[in-house]
Parts: sequence; structure tokens; C-alpha cells
Amino acid sequence: MRHRHPIPVPEPDVEAPAPAPADPAELEREAGLAGLFELHYASMLRLAVLLGADDPENVVAEAYYQIYRKWRRLRDTEAAEAYLRSTVCNLTRMRIRHLQVARKHVENPPEETVVSAESAALLRDDQRVLIDALQQLPARQREALVLRHWLGLKEGEIAAAMGISSGSVKTHTARGLAALTQAMEARR
Repeated sequence: MRHRHPIPVPEPDVEAPAPAPADPAELEREAGLAGLFELHYASMLRLAVLLGADDPENVVAEAYYQIYRKWRRLRDTEAAEAYLRSTVCNLTRMRIRHLQVARKHVENPPEETVVSAESAALLRDDQRVLIDALQQLPARQREALVLRHWLGLKEGEIAAAMGISSGSVKTHTARGLAALTQAMEARR
């Protein structure tokens, strides 16, 4: 036979501790990030796709995580979008480099890259030829073209996102556009 033990009941005059008051800085960070996510997630995902990320959703998630960690150190929360864009560029570049090194050490590299459903939805069929040609460009030329023509950034913003001078932006953009034009004409 089992013995039942009574369940302890708290004393009626003993109150549970009140939740700690929310830190105003933490609330500001949460609100700022939520707004940043709502406004820019789709464009950051598109940026990662166009720059050639094999897993753009994770690249963008990592970029948001990094800005979350550094939020208090941002001098100007208005600069958060530029920081986010720069982070997506850098993470994509690092991921591509990592994959290139990893593929050199694989005996049988995969023939096709699996594209996520979200990435595929971003690209319409009529854009696939252009995207394929864009993927064949050197990374810096591809980045400069995507930031300029798809995101519509100005030279200074592109330079900040890529971590290069404005003169280098002009060079990469001009060379990339010439190579892209040549590649597209060759496919006709």
C-alpha cells in the first residue's frame, strides 16, 4: 500500500518575489533589434543569396546575433543597418572562403549546391541566368555590383560595407559590370 505525502502549500502571507524590473537599455535593444529585423531581414537575406552564400538564412541569423551582442557599443543606432549589411558581407565572404578550402580537401566534391526553399523563392526563373553569371565573378566584384545595383547603395556606403576605399569600389564595380556584360552576351 502506498502512503500519500501531503503536497506542501505555501503560507498565505508569503509572497513570491516580484519579477525584477526590466532594464531600460535592454528594452531599447530588444525594440531596436525587432525593428531592424522587421525592416531589413528580407533585404539582408537577398544580399546573402546574391553574394553566393550557401546557407543565407544562417548567415543573416549570425549577423543579427552579432549586432545583438554589440548593440550597446554602437555609437549610433541609426548606423545599425550599415553595420548589419557589412556583417552580412563579411560573413558571406568568410563562409565562401571556408567552403573553398573544405572542397579542396574533399575527394568527390558535390556536383550541385542544394538551395534552400527560401533562397529559391527569392530568385525568379528569369533571374537565374543573371545570378549564375554573377556567381562566376570574383567575390569583390560580385559584392560591389550587388550592393550598388540590387541594394542601391552609394559609393561611400559600399566602401563601408566592404571595408575598402571608394576608389576600389569604382574599380570593382566597373570591372564587375564589364565581366558580367561579357558573360551575359556569351550566353545568348
